[in-house]
Amino acid sequence: MRTFLHKPICWGVVLLGVISAALFLPTAQPAAAQTPPRVGIVCTTGTSPNPTFTLTTQTGYIILPDGNTMYMWGYSAGSQPFQHPGPVLCVNEGDTVTIILQNANLPEAASIMFPGQENVLANGAPVQPQFDSGGALTSLTNTAPPGGSITYSFVASHPGTFLYESGTNAQKQVNMGLFGALIVRPAMGANFMYNRADSQFTPAEEFMVLLSEIDPYQHQAVEQGKTFNMNNYHPRYWLINGRGFPDSVADNYASWLPDQPYGALARIHAFNNTLPANNPNYHPYPGAIRYLNVGTEDYPFHPHGNNGLVIGRDGRPLEGSAGQDLSFEKFAINVGPGQTWDVIFKWYDAEGYNSTTNPVPVTVPALSNAAVIGMFYSGSPYLGTIGTFPPGFSNLNQCGEYYIISHNHALYQITSWGVTMTGPITYMRVDPPLPNNCP
Repeated sequence: MRTFLHKPICWGVVLLGVISAALFLPTAQPAAAQTPPRVGIVCTTGTSPNPTFTLTTQTGYIILPDGNTMYMWGYSAGSQPFQHPGPVLCVNEGDTVTIILQNANLPEAASIMFPGQENVLANGAPVQPQFDSGGALTSLTNTAPPGGSITYSFVASHPGTFLYESGTNAQKQVNMGLFGALIVRPAMGANFMYNRADSQFTPAEEFMVLLSEIDPYQHQAVEQGKTFNMNNYHPRYWLINGRGFPDSVADNYASWLPDQPYGALARIHAFNNTLPANNPNYHPYPGAIRYLNVGTEDYPFHPHGNNGLVIGRDGRPLEGSAGQDLSFEKFAINVGPGQTWDVIFKWYDAEGYNSTTNPVPVTVPALSNAAVIGMFYSGSPYLGTIGTFPPGFSNLNQCGEYYIISHNHALYQITSWGVTMTGPITYMRVDPPLPNNCP
């Protein structure tokens, strides 16, 4: 018998209600003064240059797609309540970054490691692994005891995408949720992924895919203060940005997900660099996706509809010693444990189909001869057109936009304890050309 369900939720109501609310309801706002974007990366920034962040350990619960709730640990910004995953810390290349860890709410020592950063200091001295009196390793880095604090600092010398995570009893603490993303903006500007002209992207089209996993039996053991045998570790949930589908397509800071602030929907316009620059549909730069894997398995994540151009991995650009371009296209982004991948992508309206001068080269069946499935379908093959639906059909398409699925290609990972078509799944939403009536 599963004992993790804290409140009963009807799965059918969740699926319909969450998707509907994701598209039509207003969102709750975070405590920060700046209004966050509804989709895309939400950066937590400090005073630049040389920002200082305070991260506080917290405990709380998240909602999973099968209706269960799960006990978690996490890092929160300052005195803010629990959130999962930790804040996305955005800094600039060359910044001296200071992070104060306040271990306020955990019953054991905790820490933060910064993979990919060099010369990290803890309380002003180089970080060191920690050992107990018998010489056994207890932490990969300096720790803050329960109720204590520690200050880390480093120079963000390399642009790219990085993880930050606990280095203390990592099999337990990272799995429990002590992790987050660190983005280092290059000197060339925040609209570049690296200090390369060919890494420029559209600022409004920057997205995060942070992949993680949960073994509910481990979380239950921690909640109850019991030990857990890691030989029995077996994930039953896989998440994207701390959510599973359909919650993953909800807005950032959706009101019914107070502890899971980050959505995964990618909303874009078609790439077009041939129009005059004053044309509203001149869209000369690609979108950007930052992939991170904090789990224990490979995650082959695949956005349908276009290949991605991998331009960096683990916070390093893919280039030769003389700066030559070594980027490559991928159909699926195979993110290994602990890895980060930086990818740019372009979605073209390749055929340019419209209902009059360039119709689709097939006969569109009459409504009486068609089976309409999928609440995101517009009822028409044409971008920007809303078609006719059968009586009683529920439709969530707003303005004839396209929805193209993105999901993990390891199909057993897109489940929630056996509930299929959940987990790390999201969509890319392609809006019609401007002007349009999209909300």
